[in-house]
Amino acid sequence: MVSEGRGFGKVILFGEHFVVYNLPGIASGISDYTTATVEDGGPGTGFQLVDIRPQSPGYGEKKKEEMSRQFKAIFREFSIDPKSTPLQVTLAGNLYCSSGIGASAALAASTARALAEKLGRQLSDNEINRLAYIAEEAGSGTPSGIDNTCSVYGKFITFEKSKESGTNKIDVLSTDEPVEIVMASTGITQETRAVVNDVRRKKEADEAWFDGVVKQYTDIYNTAPEAIKNADWKTVGELMDRNHELLRQITVSCDELEHLIRLAKDAGALGAKLTGTGRGGYIVALCPGKELQERVAGAIEDEGFKVLKTSVG
Repeated sequence: MVSEGRGFGKVILFGEHFVVYNLPGIASGISDYTTATVEDGGPGTGFQLVDIRPQSPGYGEKKKEEMSRQFKAIFREFSIDPKSTPLQVTLAGNLYCSSGIGASAALAASTARALAEKLGRQLSDNEINRLAYIAEEAGSGTPSGIDNTCSVYGKFITFEKSKESGTNKIDVLSTDEPVEIVMASTGITQETRAVVNDVRRKKEADEAWFDGVVKQYTDIYNTAPEAIKNADWKTVGELMDRNHELLRQITVSCDELEHLIRLAKDAGALGAKLTGTGRGGYIVALCPGKELQERVAGAIEDEGFKVLKTSVG
């Protein structure tokens, strides 16, 4: 028997770096996804992984040990011993695997779904989300819960980090229709921890200044969920622009990100900002409608950058 599961990629719309200080943020699953196909392996073969996902150069090798820990955690949760129950897992789909797009969570969610189907277990999305979180935790330490929740539900979510060591608060935002976005990569990878620590030093050097930035971000966040639920994309785009200005102020933008944002805005994007760690990585541009999405993507591709045309919500 062959079974298959799906897990979506993710993008952060609001709150990068601010969520570190227990402020709420908003993220979403994107329409691009990873599929995991699970089938019986041959006698004595144990666990075999076939990874044919589109991915950035060196991604699979760099993530090899992390993926191994993820699979072991999922097998353990399902009480599977691949030595006695040989399995082959094939990873595919159209999610381009690179840093900052939720690829590891998509692996975890898709594999959990596929194994549940193969074993005949009717698991809820909440149960799949729990398994995906456990796999993410095994793979990379202490995840926020954002990536796996976006991957499982594929929708907008609000997120707030627990002030103590309790459960993070994550709620799904319901919308009627998805909306088109363009994501574009600078081709620069940054270590999240180093950038977060740099922002923390700036905060500690001038608490009053940072408090002012936080107040502006809080005003943005307080408007964003209702605008998203009402599909008021003009307002959402304006809020994205304002959020990016704050990210500039805390010095997590860079020349390459600014260039991509200018290209997107000049082509008509309603809003554009960095997404994720910053100082490299991706931008996200809000482009409702296929025509606008194509125009924005084309303007960026013409400058030689890699783009992803997808949707959120």
